[in-house]
Amino acid sequence: MEYVIGVAAATAVGLFASVIGFDKDRSFYPVVLIVIATLYLLFAAMAGSIDSFVAEAIPALMFVAMAAFGFRKTAWLVVAGLALHGVFDFFHHAVITNPGVPVWWPGWCLAYDVVAAAYLAALIFIRRTSHAANHALWPPVA
Repeated sequence: MEYVIGVAAATAVGLFASVIGFDKDRSFYPVVLIVIATLYLLFAAMAGSIDSFVAEAIPALMFVAMAAFGFRKTAWLVVAGLALHGVFDFFHHAVITNPGVPVWWPGWCLAYDVVAAAYLAALIFIRRTSHAANHALWPPVA
């Protein structure tokens, strides 16, 4: 069930961001990636586990770096970061012990991350295609 809810949540957030215009700002999805990356730190802090917090900080910093570089260079790095975070969710329990992580979280987050990555990839493709089509007619033929 957590997978279905993750897919629905990512789809709803993506559509809402598109309708409202949040995703027109290129910082929107990098910020989403940063928030997603730091939630495992929150779970470690809630559990009071310093060891888990330190272990979670390493991948969190990697995903924050991907978000920052993606913001500065290319949104495709943010797509990759979201998708890789979904992969990380799948393997998280085997790599890091964090007693604060809810049982349902890895599945929910995996589904959310992958759908958010796909949504952003579709936005990039659609906007680039639309931009190219608009510029193909410029300058107008007399």
